[in-house]
Amino acid sequence: MKQFLEIEDLRKAAKARLPRMFYDYIDTGSWSQQTYRENTRAFEDIRLRQRVGVNMDNRSLETKILGQTYALPIGIAPTGNAGMNWPNGEMAAVKACNDFNVPYCLSTMSICSIEDVASVATAPFWFQIYVMRDREFSGRLIDRAKAAGCSALMLTLDLQIIGQRHKDLRNGLSSPPKINFNTLSQFATRPHWVWQFATQTNKRSFRNVVGHVEGVADLADLANWARDAFDASFTWDDVAWIKDRWGGPLIIKGVLDAEDAAQAVKTGADALIVSNHGGRQLDGALSSIEALPQIVAEVGDKIEVHFDGGVRSGQDVLKAKALGAQATYIGRSYLYGLAAAGGAGVTRALEILRGELDTTLALCGETHVNDLGSHNLIP
Repeated sequence: MKQFLEIEDLRKAAKARLPRMFYDYIDTGSWSQQTYRENTRAFEDIRLRQRVGVNMDNRSLETKILGQTYALPIGIAPTGNAGMNWPNGEMAAVKACNDFNVPYCLSTMSICSIEDVASVATAPFWFQIYVMRDREFSGRLIDRAKAAGCSALMLTLDLQIIGQRHKDLRNGLSSPPKINFNTLSQFATRPHWVWQFATQTNKRSFRNVVGHVEGVADLADLANWARDAFDASFTWDDVAWIKDRWGGPLIIKGVLDAEDAAQAVKTGADALIVSNHGGRQLDGALSSIEALPQIVAEVGDKIEVHFDGGVRSGQDVLKAKALGAQATYIGRSYLYGLAAAGGAGVTRALEILRGELDTTLALCGETHVNDLGSHNLIP
């Protein structure tokens, strides 16, 4: 694992190992990919204020998120299809996160089910839910998450309609994958990945859905169900029933506008995540880091403001913290590690980010990550 010195090294390893359809699912955005690119590039415009002559001993990266103390101000964002990057991928990831003491959030569209992940978790994990037309199915998901001991529910609001993801269409990414020259050639060039999934796991479908929805018994049924599954009519008024059914800490994900942030506060949610879905939804929207300051200014004293989008280094984490984020999340950065080396790769991604964050914290003249603020940035 020591050969991976930065997240970019993990990305290259993931690209070399995965069939193109699964790598591009991780590493692509919607339409022209402008927002996807800006998520990472916009961090470059933020300059850090170097300080010297400061006692840098006894540094701490511990952070409270939703009242729980974690080792880092970093959580794992919910990512669909993660279990196709490594056999039993979500199960490997939650074990790595539990050992590292960072929050792990499981996606509704995971390959391993809530129950699969709970069977190996050694600490409570979180569960993410979409707004579905089938409210009874959504309710059953919430009940399953409660039964599994999940400690927080994350409600994604920016995927009522799926964005224009051209690479996924060109690569033939579907459930099940279309069998043609395009897809067969992708699998043929990645024999190790094929062998792993043929011999090391029986989990190759969306196990939170298949077998839990009437008429969805396999991947072919799932494709038909998914076309109309997301509820385009959902509004802020509908958050109440999810909050009531869940009854625990609620996080709202996908906020990019100060007015929407104010609406999130009105729902009684415990936290919101400034996020543009990794640039996979509205292309041309603001990068997450550009949107963060206005949302912190609007609601930062009323609700925990978390951040997601473009984090590829510990310096990115520090910049988001300095701009007011209580916590940050990684999606692609951990998926690169998972795709490269399974659970050990997830651990390595977290080690890289921890080391970069700790070093940058010291060079900015701080000893505790929660003391970061605008004074650490050059206006």
